[in-house]
Amino acid sequence: MFATFMIDQLDALMLARIQFAFVISFHIVFPAFSIGLASWLAVLEYRWLKTGEPIYAEVYKHFVKVFAVVFGMGVVSGVVMSYQFGTNWAVFSDKAGNVLGPLLAYEVLTAFFLEASFLGIMLFGWGRVSKRMHFASTVIVAIGTLISGFWILAANSFMQTPQGFMVGADGLLYPTNWLEIIFNPSFPYRYAHMMTAAFLTTAFVIGGVGAYYIQSKKHAKHRQHGRVMLGMAMIMAIFVAPAQVLIGDMHGLNTLEHQPAKVAAMEGLWENERGAPLILFAIPDQEAQKNHYEVKIPYVSGLILTHSLDGEVKGLKNWAPEDQPYVPIVFWSFRVMVSIGSLMVLVGLFSLYKYFKKQQFNPESKWFHRAWMMMTPLGFVALLAGWFVTETGRQPWTVYGVIRTAESMSPVAAQQVATTLIGFIVLYIFVFGAGSFYILRLIAQGPKPYEDPAADNFYEHSITEGQGRTLSGDTDTGEKTKQDLDTPANDKDDGGLR
Repeated sequence: MFATFMIDQLDALMLARIQFAFVISFHIVFPAFSIGLASWLAVLEYRWLKTGEPIYAEVYKHFVKVFAVVFGMGVVSGVVMSYQFGTNWAVFSDKAGNVLGPLLAYEVLTAFFLEASFLGIMLFGWGRVSKRMHFASTVIVAIGTLISGFWILAANSFMQTPQGFMVGADGLLYPTNWLEIIFNPSFPYRYAHMMTAAFLTTAFVIGGVGAYYIQSKKHAKHRQHGRVMLGMAMIMAIFVAPAQVLIGDMHGLNTLEHQPAKVAAMEGLWENERGAPLILFAIPDQEAQKNHYEVKIPYVSGLILTHSLDGEVKGLKNWAPEDQPYVPIVFWSFRVMVSIGSLMVLVGLFSLYKYFKKQQFNPESKWFHRAWMMMTPLGFVALLAGWFVTETGRQPWTVYGVIRTAESMSPVAAQQVATTLIGFIVLYIFVFGAGSFYILRLIAQGPKPYEDPAADNFYEHSITEGQGRTLSGDTDTGEKTKQDLDTPANDKDDGGLR
């Protein structure tokens, strides 16, 4: 019934775009969270090794379970996303594969192999390898997540600001300069903006959970853990949130230079304007090429975008309607992202005030802790809104100015796309719903006590006495163990197992 409705209302191209948007919206949340979590876990383990305080080990061992689930769901959703390049977007894969294929392969060969090699030690090696080796594994996994983001964003940035290639006589893209492809004009800003967003998203989740532990009577035994979590998150909110504003401003100026139509859609501007106003609220009407019910502040957008009160900003009417991005999504997603970013800065200022008042961990600071708890999911919302701006604002191009989205689709029927889309929706709700439920249960349980850090001597508990006797061929039941401890070993060659 639902599939029939979709087929009647939407063509195969729109259904394929919706399907990819659905899949990537699920996917981007998990890698971003795992990037922030991995780096935070590395800092936690460093603090434990430096101070010897069990509280850091307890928080680490608790949240490494969360990281394992998040990492797994990111891998699963990423495989499905890659699968769609061959099913719904085979023409795009054929045309751009010579450039994008190697970039994605580099991500696997450098980042994914690195993560996969040391992830097992990070998750299961505590007490089985030396403390330094375990810490090194955590750091390597964290570095691997950053390298993974590097290659993925290099590929995405090439689609936004392509360079370093040529179009062959067969219509395919061929690389001519790999350094230009990787370090294309938007890549440095996009990478810095995305990594900072990942750190901030994670920080507000950790800080929100820490505030919950401090306030919850049920988690009175976890208040010290909450203080560690909230204190570390506050550092990110105080210093990194304002830095993200500056990075976003530089990214916006870069976008204005290379993708002015996207900026015009973000600002809701249809005509060329000097001293362009900041439109706080409007209902964009793409068919009429104008806004309804505008609420605006004169000169502010022009000042932000051109750093001048009379700087000119191009309007969308400079491009034919078929070359314009879909304005309502870009316009409102941008405002959601900026609003949440502003809230993050305000919470950072609130945190700075509470720090100087020495009240940041006081259970009586209920409104402060509620502010952090309220912010817990909003980082993910801002992350998704930013991606909607980026990807919808690139339309109607898959590779900006080179390959149109309408030219990129596989020759598949709308019914096929609608069927797989429904299948993805059902499967994702079940799989990722179960994963999210498990993460919430872990958070609700709280960290477990870590009573004896000295017990984590590697290899000591990896084999029992009985197993050792069996391996060595010793059939003694243990009655003579005490008197045999000081007795010289038998000279019989037993392969060194004794």
